Amino acid sequence: MNPSPFPASALPASTLPAPDLRGLTVVALHAHPDDESIFTGITLRRLADAGARTVLVMATAGELGESRVPLRPGETVAQRRVRELERSAELLGVSRLVLLGRRDSGAPGGPAGAHRRALALGDPLQLARRVAEIADAEGACALLHDDEHGVYGHPDHRAAFRIGAAATDLLGVTGYGVTVDREYLHLSEGGPHLVHGAAQWAAVPYGRATCEIALAVTGDARHLACKRAAITAHASQLDEADVPLEGFADTYGYEWFRRHGGPGGPGVLDALGNAHLFATA
Repeated sequence: MNPSPFPASALPASTLPAPDLRGLTVVALHAHPDDESIFTGITLRRLADAGARTVLVMATAGELGESRVPLRPGETVAQRRVRELERSAELLGVSRLVLLGRRDSGAPGGPAGAHRRALALGDPLQLARRVAEIADAEGACALLHDDEHGVYGHPDHRAAFRIGAAATDLLGVTGYGVTVDREYLHLSEGGPHLVHGAAQWAAVPYGRATCEIALAVTGDARHLACKRAAITAHASQLDEADVPLEGFADTYGYEWFRRHGGPGGPGVLDALGNAHLFATA
């Protein structure tokens, strides 16, 4: 990774566990390009650094996200977003990127949700079988996906929960539901999180109360720099000013999960250490 623009003291690098996860594989399912970097960027980078193989499954190409930058002649939003996703995956150390090929469902209650290929209308069990086949072929020990609330309630994020939870059950592996700690973010002095704007746009609530969350993964200054670079790789959707350096560590320095399924107890993500407020020894 490139030298970090963050001070060495941004996060406690000296206290981060350094597990050896070689031989283990983790699959992460997300709804739209940029979700992987915003909600699990530190986690994916740390898994890769620990030697784990990471497989990113992207359900849609985010076709309905209008581009804030000019497209090339003949280029579609979907094509641009996939290219940006490939760059983000590279930065995060992702070993394999898989596109499920469903379509962005758009805002809750909008006409795009009725499209025949909309993710929200897809058969969750059929899609779960596809994800489970990918994970099984990879020998995955854990699957990351949106939590029951879909992080912020977008139809595609809720669909990602249904698909991911069903795939986790089919495989019998540990599942980690991706969320955000809304109480932490409310008190954070680092400025607004991108989830705030997304929830406002979709007119839905977001996140979980602190007491509902089992695990928080954090990283050091290098991981923060990588996460920010992966987020801003999605230049068609985000400007660097949307994630300013000042306050970035406070706002984006934690990634939150709800654990379920599997053999019970801690799983591979727990090996990265638990920085959650209510974590116990």
